[in-house]
Amino acid sequence: LGAQGWGGSARPQGLTGEGDRTTIGEEQIQNPYTELLVLRGHQDIVRFLVQIDEYRFASAGDDGIIFLWNAQTGEKLFELHGHTHKITAVTTFPSPNACEDEKHLILTASADRTVIVWDCNSGRQIQKVTSFHSTVKCLTVLQRLDVWLSGGSDLCVWNRKLDLLCKTSHLTEAGVSALVELPKTCIAAAVGKELIIFRLIASTSELESWGVIEVKRLVDHQDNILSLINVNDLTFVTGSHVGELIVWDALDWTKQASECGFWDSSLHTDLQQEIKLTQNQKEISIQCLASDEECVFVAVGKGIYVYNLQMKRVIACQRTAHDSSVLHIAKLPNRQLLSCSEDGSLRIWELREKQQLSADPVPTGFFNMWGFGRANKQANQTAKKTQESMTLYSLELIGDLIGHSSAVQMFLFFGELGLVTCSADHLIILWKDGERESQLRSLTLFQKLEQNGDLQLRF
Repeated sequence: LGAQGWGGSARPQGLTGEGDRTTIGEEQIQNPYTELLVLRGHQDIVRFLVQIDEYRFASAGDDGIIFLWNAQTGEKLFELHGHTHKITAVTTFPSPNACEDEKHLILTASADRTVIVWDCNSGRQIQKVTSFHSTVKCLTVLQRLDVWLSGGSDLCVWNRKLDLLCKTSHLTEAGVSALVELPKTCIAAAVGKELIIFRLIASTSELESWGVIEVKRLVDHQDNILSLINVNDLTFVTGSHVGELIVWDALDWTKQASECGFWDSSLHTDLQQEIKLTQNQKEISIQCLASDEECVFVAVGKGIYVYNLQMKRVIACQRTAHDSSVLHIAKLPNRQLLSCSEDGSLRIWELREKQQLSADPVPTGFFNMWGFGRANKQANQTAKKTQESMTLYSLELIGDLIGHSSAVQMFLFFGELGLVTCSADHLIILWKDGERESQLRSLTLFQKLEQNGDLQLRF
């Protein structure tokens, strides 16, 4: 396992203000993660974490090595060698049925232009696919069809035996950067600033004659699409390099809503082109999206925004949630949100209702709602009235986890087992609920004392 150890994690609590920056004071009462376990093994930036089951996960990064870990104990289960360059994508390929004899597979893509299939239970390499013409940037499993997709200069469809079922022709130099499954065997692929909808034609014979056809190109984004998520069977969302958020209908691929200019709601939308030329792109790009079906959580530069899908508006935000760009966000139970950043921190947020008022529908967009953009006087008055009658929310900082010395790339939430983070400092950290761990240790000690007592009575 290498060097590891338990230690305190917390920078404490009670909100304080330092300019625009959100900080937290001494006692973090609502932050349970007061113990941490450091896992060492990687020799370069750790970029990917993927959950295998309720207690196992895999890590991968720029050293080309994949590690399998036990999230409860921190034990290193396997060290997988096979790639010669950095890992570019990781996903699990679970069995379509829950048979114990079925192998639980993990797929890893690399800049060496290969994809390797691994058996998670034995750590054995099952097969390597080497027929790619470019680096595979994304992997997606379609469990209903028991196939997986690879995205690079082409979109390829593979079965569990690693047979190539079908592929598209060469798309663009940029290639596919993200994939998401849609209803009716359709796929949305982000290719540069275009969103391409493909339909998969599944085989109806034993020959497995599959097909993939392009059915539509959506060109609404003005710059490259960086993030793409599926909200539910009716909706999916995209985010771009210049801060555009678009909500799409997953059935007919029409645009349901869109927002832009998250970086500064006080700016007029007509100045958007000027902003593009003068503002640091990292400060306005949408790096990551998450959703709980009711809201979409958007990481824009250093900030976090909560966009309500029904109201079609931003209901809460922290414009400076971190000191540097937010790299990953995820929704937790109990209206909590996690975010990690290039600044090396992991933060816990809570979405709180500030004021319960009548929730009238909002007819205008985010900018017009606050009186910006091209709206006439009557529309501005309507927006003002709507603003006064809507429920207000806030994102409150309730925990700040400090343990990494460099950018935290992503994290996994394991419920009672805690959190897992990976970083550019080559480390993985398991964050544990200190009170729960203390109780478990006390219980274990009590059980050992009981067993020793029984032994003494027998002798």
